[in-house]
Amino acid sequence: MRIATWNVNSVRARLPRLVAWLEREKPDVLCLQELKVEDALFPADDMRDRGYECAVHGQKTWNGVAIVSRLPLSDVQRGLGDAADDPQSRFVAATVGGVRIASAYCPNGQTVGGEKWTYKLAWLARLRAWLDRIATPAIPLAICGDFNVAPEAIDVHDPGAWEGEVLFHPRARAALADVCAFPLVDTFRRLHPGEPGHYSWWDYRMLGFPKNRGLRIDHILTTPALAELCTAASIDREERKGKDASDHAPVVATFA
Repeated sequence: MRIATWNVNSVRARLPRLVAWLEREKPDVLCLQELKVEDALFPADDMRDRGYECAVHGQKTWNGVAIVSRLPLSDVQRGLGDAADDPQSRFVAATVGGVRIASAYCPNGQTVGGEKWTYKLAWLARLRAWLDRIATPAIPLAICGDFNVAPEAIDVHDPGAWEGEVLFHPRARAALADVCAFPLVDTFRRLHPGEPGHYSWWDYRMLGFPKNRGLRIDHILTTPALAELCTAASIDREERKGKDASDHAPVVATFA
């Protein structure tokens, strides 16, 4: 199974690129984030025309997540399923070929210490609680998405400059580390240990991409049972190039 994740930063704005990427790369499963559309406006027909079923949890203007799959989707869950009163569409899960797969869009946090920062940390704690409720390390499970957290200094082009910011703040990294302590395995880093310069997001401003001033904040995290089957992991940097590109690149993992 080939699983990918991609924050498309508006599925309608990115639709021609998304369709072309699916036709070229043909992943079995693609998790999408930041759709910026309600369910009814998601381009499901374009996905079905290319052989993909869809599970969508959309939202007007902001947020929105989806899973598109060449294999049947079952047991779809929208939202984290807890008691929190949360109107933001940031999580959808489904079972695909015996693997539980989730598309997750963690809050950015905006400003350290603010209300959205508090929400980000609480959301990551809720994600860990979801894992504790529904999973064990022995089952095949993958959480794929934009976590808006770079785990380690190697995942940031300038760690010193980003240390106090929401994407690399020690508290955000600790919150993600608590999710991974379930345990979950970072599939990309497992196969590329110690390699610098690999990023999945670059700011549109200040020549962020041409200068490779990026952060690795998009991840495919799996239980150990599934990580053992991971034979390849990559970031499709080429898809960040050219006209109308998202500010994120797709992340892909292959499982034997």
